[in-house]
Amino acid sequence: MSKPLAIAKHEDTELALLPALANRHGLITGATGTGKTVTLQVLAERFSEIGVPVFMADVKGDLSGLAAEGSVSTKMQARLDALGIKEHTPSKCPVAFWDVFGEQGHPVRATISDMGPVLLARLLNLNDTQTGVLQMVFRIADDNGLLLLDLKDLRAMLQHVGENAKTFSSEYGIQQRVRQCLGGVDRRHPARPAEPWRPGRRRLLRRTDARHRRPDADRQR
Repeated sequence: MSKPLAIAKHEDTELALLPALANRHGLITGATGTGKTVTLQVLAERFSEIGVPVFMADVKGDLSGLAAEGSVSTKMQARLDALGIKEHTPSKCPVAFWDVFGEQGHPVRATISDMGPVLLARLLNLNDTQTGVLQMVFRIADDNGLLLLDLKDLRAMLQHVGENAKTFSSEYGIQQRVRQCLGGVDRRHPARPAEPWRPGRRRLLRRTDARHRRPDADRQR
């Protein structure tokens, strides 16, 4: 079994994690300032040390410091002395930042269909009326087996629904508001070559059963 990964220490009690027994799911709770983010950072550092990749959604940028070598401040040195840690060398971890537009980091790949109407409406800053129309347009596309890859496909679908609003209104409740949604998409269409909408999304979560077997494993044999 691999060497235990040191996670924390309180007085004479050390907390470590056995790599072979690491759980896929976990929950860290606590009040503000009790060390939840630091715990995540330490776990990521320890997994990185043994070559286990970690995907972290760092919305506020609190964990981006993993990419840089830190320094021992006076307060931190006092904490190390109190815990009896004599040897501590700051280090950095290999980090790849994902960038929606692929300009300053690893490009994110996703299609309009992958994004879904709710998240896409927030990205495009659509109002409630436009969001409702967008949800109906996605439903029409799904019912007809149409894959929306990029904003060009979305615009074409909106135009198609707008031109045939009477046909779709009875079944999907589409009214004469498609033009408003189309205008919202046009205003937010980025005039840049590096768009995030492209096939080839990465599946970060692996679906398994209680025995760590993929549900479709038997069908693939």
